[in-house]
Amino acid sequence: MFYSQAVNIALEEELTRDPDVFILGEDIGIYGGAFGVTKGLYEKFGPQRIRETPISENSFTGMAVGAAMLGLRPVVEIMFMDFLALALDQLLNSAGKIHYMYNGQLKVPMVLRTPGGAKGGYGPSHSQMLSSMLLGIPGLKIVAPSTPRQVKGILKSAIRDDNPVVVIENKRLYPQQGEVPEGEYLLPLDKAEVLSPGTDMSILTYSAMTPLCLAVKEAVRELGWDPEIVDLVSLQPLDRESIFKSVRKTGRVLIVEEACLTGGIGAEVSALIAEHCLDALEAPVMRLGAADVPIPSSLALEKYVLPQIEDIVKAVQQLREY
Repeated sequence: MFYSQAVNIALEEELTRDPDVFILGEDIGIYGGAFGVTKGLYEKFGPQRIRETPISENSFTGMAVGAAMLGLRPVVEIMFMDFLALALDQLLNSAGKIHYMYNGQLKVPMVLRTPGGAKGGYGPSHSQMLSSMLLGIPGLKIVAPSTPRQVKGILKSAIRDDNPVVVIENKRLYPQQGEVPEGEYLLPLDKAEVLSPGTDMSILTYSAMTPLCLAVKEAVRELGWDPEIVDLVSLQPLDRESIFKSVRKTGRVLIVEEACLTGGIGAEVSALIAEHCLDALEAPVMRLGAADVPIPSSLALEKYVLPQIEDIVKAVQQLREY
């Protein structure tokens, strides 16, 4: 099924299973969401469970925090990840801290879903991957599933988790297809996944860069190169055990992400590898990310500032020859 369908089915199943689950956000009702992800849910569950909100991300994210404190399980949809900046106070100073401020007497079992990344010339304020902005907020779990199978199992687990979870969905992934197991299944929120084992180097990636890295593996296979593709999936907490195991196996590391290179997830992963796996490295850790500029509206320039397959192939070649 499509990635977007997997999200829709996960939401429908959890709304059916647990009457405390409800969704709130902009245009998620009759319209079915900006990307059609909530299509059909309003008709099935009604306005009490699928709550349309004004254009006020800070307000309705705060409503979700309060509802979660009182025992409900809200699922917030932020239409574009860029708009997270408007809700940042609620995540930073409320959702992530309340459990600790009240000595565990309160929980905040809420999910915030948001599509990040660039697609189709949406421009500087509708195209950002702000994963690194979230990474420094204690108390949040952050996941970025890259396949339909992952997003269904992870979203269901996130809704059932007693902590605030941010689920990053990439706009370019919505039309991607993949097999999704039938029936009830859950995936852990704290595990990376080796999508394609290899021996020459570890390519660590997440979200929409994952299918690009898998395509790169096919492109370099005829050259006799065999990179291992590790999908980080969980950005907070990072699955250190899986990362270190892959690094110690291959001795070379390339980290690929869509977020800006400076201060990105790759920087944190690189630092962890330097602290714990320096003795296993046969070459310096390489990072590949977006240029440190706002995402242009021009399709040609958008492509220019984001990592492309040819950029990843070039980085693989440089790392292999080091």
